[in-house]
Amino acid sequence: MTGLTPALSAPAGPGVRTVTDAVRRAAPALLAFACVRLLSLVVLAVWSRAAGSSPHQLLSARWDSLWYARVAEHGYGYTLDLGGGRVHSDLAFFPLLPWLERSLAACSPLSAADAGLLVSALSSLFAAWALFLVGERVYGRRAGIALAALWAALPVSVVQSMAYSESLFTALAAWGVYAVLSGRWVWAGCCALLAGATRPVGAAVVAAVWGAAAVALASGGRWRTAWRAERRMLLGVALAPLGWLAYVVWVGAREGEALGYLRVQGGWGNGFDGGLAFASFVGGRLASPGGALAGAGLLAGVALVLWLYARGVRQGQPLPLLVYAGVVLLLALTAKGYFGSKPRLMLPAFPLVLPLAVALARLRTRWAAAVLGAVALASALYGAFWLNGTGPP
Repeated sequence: MTGLTPALSAPAGPGVRTVTDAVRRAAPALLAFACVRLLSLVVLAVWSRAAGSSPHQLLSARWDSLWYARVAEHGYGYTLDLGGGRVHSDLAFFPLLPWLERSLAACSPLSAADAGLLVSALSSLFAAWALFLVGERVYGRRAGIALAALWAALPVSVVQSMAYSESLFTALAAWGVYAVLSGRWVWAGCCALLAGATRPVGAAVVAAVWGAAAVALASGGRWRTAWRAERRMLLGVALAPLGWLAYVVWVGAREGEALGYLRVQGGWGNGFDGGLAFASFVGGRLASPGGALAGAGLLAGVALVLWLYARGVRQGQPLPLLVYAGVVLLLALTAKGYFGSKPRLMLPAFPLVLPLAVALARLRTRWAAAVLGAVALASALYGAFWLNGTGPP
């Protein structure tokens, strides 16, 4: 491999024979990631102390964290009737995170909420590891380190430290995509299965596995030959949707209707309308004298993520990355619901950060460190402000 161009046929670095070797190779990326996240937590602690709030409560016991902990402690079945047809049901939350919280709480002194914090902390490290491997494989070692560090410094990256499912999902999704890139189809299918049991957007990982497999089969000759040669691929393809499908079917059976999960989401005001509600929301801000600036900011944010996706296409990102990021973006931008959550919903779309990682990797080390430090500090300040204000829904 020369320069920072995509490389798919072979690993970007020398062979790794043991887990210890793999951790040692990823250590710079993991260290950079941990430093950025630690800075965020320190800034949050200082800001919260000044604001008279508890950083522990902000991270573990507000918004969706409470719903996950309640499922972990009591199982499914809780609903909150807000009137006007709005019924919040805990069936909207996929089961893997609360299952892990319950398991950790059962075998340790941790509460379910604190178990959620531990799951997020460990998951975010595993996500950073996978991001490093993806970046290294496609664009080289420096790009892999930059990708892990930049993902830790995204504007809403404080969510990675919350008892939310974003870190767990991103870890499973990134390892699944890396498994596809390296030809480990059964591992890819298993990661997609678990990602599908974590969040509805697990469908994006399934799409990445299926899309890559379809291209591989189409280019591999006759179906009979593909069947004999690619049994593991087909097994991965079969495994991929089972986590997502099993939960949706279970909710449907529990609710007594095939599309019961969609009705549950509708009770939260969520659903898919092709982006009409979001466009109306932005238009309303632009038409409001007091909200024009916010509306322009939203448009700029959407334009930025679309530009990053297009940039990834022009840079020749591998198909699994493009399919995965594309589906995450599509689901985030075309869904109705609480629009303040859209940046958080796009947090798992790590391939969008790859063009920025490539640019950062081209800088001299001291300049790259300075840029990363400035971005990390700005992100930490924004995260502390965000959580002490409206925060994620």
